[in-house]
Amino acid sequence: TTSSTAIFIPFTTQELYQSGKESLYYGLNALSNNLIMVDRKKLKNPNGLILGTPGSGKSFSAKREIANAFLVTDDDIIVNDPEGEYSPLVNRLKGQVIKISPNSTQFINPMDINANYSEEDNPLSLKADFILSLCELVVGGKEGLLPVEKTVIDRCVHLIYRKYFADPCPENMPILEDLYNALLQQDEKEAHHVATALEIYVKGSLNLFNHRTNVNVNNRIVCYDIKELGKQMKKLGMLIVQDQVWGRVTANRSSGKSTRYYMDEMHLLLKEEQTAAYSVEIWKRFRKWGGIPTGLTQNVKDLLSSREVENIFENSDMIIMLNQAAGDRQILAKQLNISPHQLSYVTHSGEGEGLLFFGNVILPFVDRFPTDLELYRIMTTKLGEVSEGAQK
Repeated sequence: TTSSTAIFIPFTTQELYQSGKESLYYGLNALSNNLIMVDRKKLKNPNGLILGTPGSGKSFSAKREIANAFLVTDDDIIVNDPEGEYSPLVNRLKGQVIKISPNSTQFINPMDINANYSEEDNPLSLKADFILSLCELVVGGKEGLLPVEKTVIDRCVHLIYRKYFADPCPENMPILEDLYNALLQQDEKEAHHVATALEIYVKGSLNLFNHRTNVNVNNRIVCYDIKELGKQMKKLGMLIVQDQVWGRVTANRSSGKSTRYYMDEMHLLLKEEQTAAYSVEIWKRFRKWGGIPTGLTQNVKDLLSSREVENIFENSDMIIMLNQAAGDRQILAKQLNISPHQLSYVTHSGEGEGLLFFGNVILPFVDRFPTDLELYRIMTTKLGEVSEGAQK
């Protein structure tokens, strides 16, 4: 694997500079002070991770890459924003911020599907996986969905999309209530159990996902702000946003366009078995479809929660490591064959300092961003430094 070869490259002489019109800046080489300029699209697998303790500069690193990619490439950019940190930058770049909350009038329909949704003949099979994940979060419980529950949900999914596939116009797109009604019409008691769990999301106070999409999700840069969703709803919101992103990736692929996707607090989607499995599957599929996903997390151990989730590590050829907690340092050292000397660069390191794993190269980097620029004030989340525009 790429990770096992990384240790054989001499640390002291290594540089990372790729010339090319889509190479982006990732800081300075901490050993030579030379620019680090690379193009993720040249990697075998451009999927990426940004890892670090709170306050180490994870979201700032992501925002810096977003701003650079916006200016240098023609790629579409989508952000899954659980803490409401990306709106100032997206607004400044004239993007679309979609605020999803119990009081919002902006809606996205979790049942949305397009003809390109899967490369297989039947796009519904992948959509059914997503809806199973959604139902798993709704029904809850340690065991996840029972086999009979999965069967009746899958059956109902195929029923409710018949009308849309016969005549694919917007008004025929199903909504969550169609799934709820279909479940109630089944004979099995398990179907009624799932329907009862869904009821609050259809007829109750959490019905914000029971609407057709009414916002422009096709702006070049879109931020889904889900900060105001409660703890359980936040996972659901992140999952639904991820599905919206997948729809965008598949549509863009048919027009030859790349889609960059940033998922902050990625660990929230790796807790439940079905949801984690779906997220890993999407992570693996992104590359073939021109998607460039980037996951941000402070919980490195969650990336090892199962053999399946470990695939995220194995399918990511770019990892930005900022300051790491002791336990996480040991995990990363093992996963990426990082030497004790290299680990010193992510031990009690300052903000914007760390290690860059890129393909088969590991480099220490430093990124000192000028604090007197408007862009800095838009991107920082430090109290007292956030610009007035960023507080809106």
